[in-house]
Formats: sequence, structure tokens, C-alpha cells
Amino acid sequence: MNFEYFIAKRITGGGKEFLSKPVVRISTISIALGLALMIISVAVVIGFKSSVSQKVMGFASPIQLVQFDNNYGMQGEPVVVTDELINNLLLNDKISHIQPVGQKAGVIKTEDQIQGVVLKGVDANYDHEFLLDAITSGSYPKISDTARTDEILISNALSQTLQIDIGDFVRMWFIDEDESRARGRKFIVSGIYSTGMEEIDNIYIVGDLQHIQKLNGWKHNEVGSIEIKLNDISDITSTAFELYSNIPYNLSAITIYEEYPQIFNWLNLLDMNVVVILTLLMIVATITMISTLLILIIERTSMVGLLKALGSSNRSIRKIFLYKASGIIIRGMIWGNVIGLGFYFVQLRFRLISLAPESYYVDYVPVELNLMGVILLNLATFIVSVLVLIIPTYYITRVVPAKALRYE
Repeated sequence: MNFEYFIAKRITGGGKEFLSKPVVRISTISIALGLALMIISVAVVIGFKSSVSQKVMGFASPIQLVQFDNNYGMQGEPVVVTDELINNLLLNDKISHIQPVGQKAGVIKTEDQIQGVVLKGVDANYDHEFLLDAITSGSYPKISDTARTDEILISNALSQTLQIDIGDFVRMWFIDEDESRARGRKFIVSGIYSTGMEEIDNIYIVGDLQHIQKLNGWKHNEVGSIEIKLNDISDITSTAFELYSNIPYNLSAITIYEEYPQIFNWLNLLDMNVVVILTLLMIVATITMISTLLILIIERTSMVGLLKALGSSNRSIRKIFLYKASGIIIRGMIWGNVIGLGFYFVQLRFRLISLAPESYYVDYVPVELNLMGVILLNLATFIVSVLVLIIPTYYITRVVPAKALRYE
């Protein structure tokens, strides 16, 4: 057996007269809580960013193709959907789905309420999986390519504000820039949805794209924009640039980051918060371990002197205390993983901690982790802690055997 490891295993916390025993416990608890909080912080931030991003992209899609001078597909010059354009897009293996949409601003007027809204028109090819999950009551509008439907999907927020329920008729008014009077359309509410995001719920109503084409005087192949869904959302920016290089000159590729900058800028700030939290937790844990190791060495000054007198080198004795400290770190990390991963699985399964969706976009604390992330977090904690502990072991070089043995 390794000599240094053999001695390190037999260094105990001592009796009641020793200070190291409670200090070792405190150090173990510090490492455990520090790593647990690191795991929880990373899980919450990753889960939060993923949950909010999926909500936004589920409704708006990662990339939109619009007319070069239009504002994210709002009323303006239409995009002409041709077979050549669609086939060109389908050649890109990063694209998972293509869907034409249109948006038109309007006003809903009831007996005692007036509310500005945006009608988002979709066709039968629209990927409505996200909206189906978001529906709280009623059903998704029966949209087809043959007949125009008057059914619409409104948000729970608009339903409460306007006192509109499923089956109610709603009159929406639209005004074009070149018209002096408003044009009204009568719709029937088929369903109510809730995404938990004010930027969507307070504005958007989902209906048939053919209404927008009729209101704007567009042909059947003219739409406000083409939404593009991707197989991997980490490639949004690069894919948008790639598409922009291959689409007609009069079209532009707009990313979800440009359409909702306020949301994604806020999410990016969370990364900095995590870095600060991890740094502070690491500093606290390493300071505690440095103090613990110094106390262990000072309390065993006589042992250090004896080992030196028997011929042990400073390096060998430092390794003894590093082995001992590593054992404390590993024990603390085991408990830290139990606490951190325990919280992760409990929250993932039962969603015990809730949030106000109007402030945080979700109604519970989302968590998300991957095995590699947990492994890297553990490795970083162990390596940094051990490297920092090399510093206090240099106290051993100042121990003189003749003086140290007098403490015996």
C-alpha cells in the first residue's frame, strides 16, 4: 500500500481536545452544500432557458423568411411561395418543417371593452403541436386548404379581459394604411390557450390564413412570412445566415433572437448570474478546506516532526495531508451529489416549487441536466479544491523536527 495513503487513512479527527474534528465536519458540510447548490443552480438555469426558449420558438419558430423591408412578417409586401423556393429550402437538412403564416393587426370591440390584437393566420400545414399543448379549454380551429373557417383560438388573458368564452362570436376590425374606414370580420371562439408569456398571450389570436389573404388582397400563394423550424435550435444563427445566402434577393432571414430580443437578452443574463454563483460557492468551499487543512497540519505538528526525523521528505508529508483532504472533499461531494440530484429528480417529477407565470413565463421551476454536465461540475470542484490545498501544505516545510517533537 502507498505509504502516504496508509498514514492519511489513520489520521483521525482526534478527541474532544482537538479542534479538527468539528472543523472537518463543517468542511464536509460546506463542500456538500456548495456542490449541491452548484448542481441546483445549473439545473434551474438550463431548465429555465430551455423552457422559455421552447415556448417562444413553439409559437414563432426559430427563423422567418420575410420581405426585405418588412417588420417580421407584419402587414406589408407579401412573400410569394413558389415550388422553387420551397424545394430550395427542403435541400437544407437542418430544416425540419416549413409553414407559411400571416399577421394582421386589428381591434376587438365588445360592449364595454376595446383591445388591440394581432391575428396570426395559419394554414392546414401549420405545426400546431405547441398550441395543442397550450389549449386550456375548447379545441384547435378546424383549418383546411379548401374552405375558409371563422374559428379562432384566443388566449386566456384576452378571454378574461374581454369576457369572451368558447362559442362566443367576436367581431374584429381591421384598417389598412390606404383605407379610410375599418373592415370587420366576425369570428367564433373554438378554443382558449395559455402559454404563460405576456408577449404572446396579450396580443395574439390564431385563425385561418385565408382571412388575412382576403383582407390584404393577396393571392393564394402570397403570405406574410415563411416560418422555418429546425432539427437543432443551437444552429439558428448559422442556419439563418446560410439561408440568407441562398434565398431570393428580396427576402430576408429573421431569427427568433431578433424578433424577441428582450426575452433572449434577459435569458443570456442568467449565464452571468450562474458564473457569479458558482464562483462564490467555489471560493467559500475552498476557503473552508484551506482552513481545515491548516488546522489538521498544526494539530499534528509533532507527527510531522517525527516523520521528518525518520527521513520523510516534505513532499511525502504534504501528500499525506492532501490524501486526507481529498477524502474529506470526496465525502462532501458524495453528499452534495445526493442532495443536488435528489432535488433535481424530485422537482422534475413533482414540480413542488411553483412560480408566477406572469413574471417568469412558467408556472413552476423547470430543471434540466445532462450526465456530462454533472461529471464536469464534479471534476472541476475536485480539481480546483485539491490544487488550492497545495498552498497550505507548504506550512510543512517550516516545521523543524527538534522543535516539533517538544509538542509531544
